[in-house]
Amino acid sequence: QVQLVESGGGSVQAGGSLRLSCAASGYTYSHYCMGWFRQAPGKEREGVATIDSDGRINYGDSVKGRFTISQDNAKNTLYLQMNSLKPEDTAIYYCAAGGVWTCRSGVWNYPSGFPYWGQGTQVTVSS
Repeated sequence: QVQLVESGGGSVQAGGSLRLSCAASGYTYSHYCMGWFRQAPGKEREGVATIDSDGRINYGDSVKGRFTISQDNAKNTLYLQMNSLKPEDTAIYYCAAGGVWTCRSGVWNYPSGFPYWGQGTQVTVSS
């Protein structure tokens, strides 16, 4: 049974930083795509960043240069370092996992490509 557990959310002022973590278990595929999505109130869930088992990375345009996705395979943990946070980054952030071709397709930022999801962690950025 695949389990994804996010942590690290919280409240921060604009310009601040947070690091999200996603502890993964039960996902035994050697080739995979993992990523971060976010959903603000009244908005659709959007792709933030993905990384695959070969280390290939995608970023959404709104977070390029500010957010960094990384993984620690020894700890089965995915990270999202978020710097220069803005109020518009306020959302629930979700960890997701799927097949490797999801990361390498042109639709990596669509939630439908990911069958496994965490419960989400709230990030609130105040101005």
